[in-house]
Amino acid sequence: MKIVQVQFAPWDKAYNFSTAGLELVTGDYVIVETEMGKELGKIISFCDEQEKAEDGTAKEIKPILRKAVFEDIEKVADEKRKNEVMNFCRQAIERTSLPMKLIDAHFSLDGNRINFAFTSDGRVDFRDLVKELAARFSANIRLTQIGTRDEAKITGDCGSCGRGLCCREFLCEFSSITSEMAEAQQVVHRGSERISGMCGRLMCCLSYEYEGYKDMAGKLPPIGTKVNVDGVRGTVCGHHILKQTVDVRIPPEKADERDITIEVDINRKNKKK
Repeated sequence: MKIVQVQFAPWDKAYNFSTAGLELVTGDYVIVETEMGKELGKIISFCDEQEKAEDGTAKEIKPILRKAVFEDIEKVADEKRKNEVMNFCRQAIERTSLPMKLIDAHFSLDGNRINFAFTSDGRVDFRDLVKELAARFSANIRLTQIGTRDEAKITGDCGSCGRGLCCREFLCEFSSITSEMAEAQQVVHRGSERISGMCGRLMCCLSYEYEGYKDMAGKLPPIGTKVNVDGVRGTVCGHHILKQTVDVRIPPEKADERDITIEVDINRKNKKK
């Protein structure tokens, strides 16, 4: 059984559905049946493994009903309708002084449900807001709190590299970016601002070459290793991963002299051996 991941909004998580024998490709829009009714979603990827339930059995995967047609996409609210509900919701948030920032609104296929995405530093009691929105739009209202990376994916523009944000261009899922990745690529000294994206988190691109840097770093002797350089004993005190060289500290011959640090090409040194 072929399984695809379908996403209903760019900030929403992806849900698994079976292709039901349909010829589908990434980027296709499809109609699926959810617990809340029929929805229009976009295929973002294919997956091989089926999710497991808590008891270890395979979860039931609902089939895709059919490919979406132009008439289906037309049913979804246009930008004018979206701006209308967004503006009213922002005004309601200001009136109630709720500590939240509205980011986006997603309409269901039949228009009877509206899901508002927002960011906030903490939990928000928005029960009164939901009641006001439901009364105003005569629809089932849902509010979803998203993270700053999801916000950048929706509202962001260009990164520090001058190109469009990766999350807006091609990244479908966010991976965990750690300080270890920055340390492995020797960019920590640049400061957190220069290695953080518009979302304020570490840049997603730090994960792209991480494995390559780890592999190259593994070819260098660890810091603290005792090595011989032209017959002189020294200690490795630094790495230059891309150049595949190391800094070696040579102790002075006389007590009143300072240590000498030299850069050594490991590959050339090995060739001499």
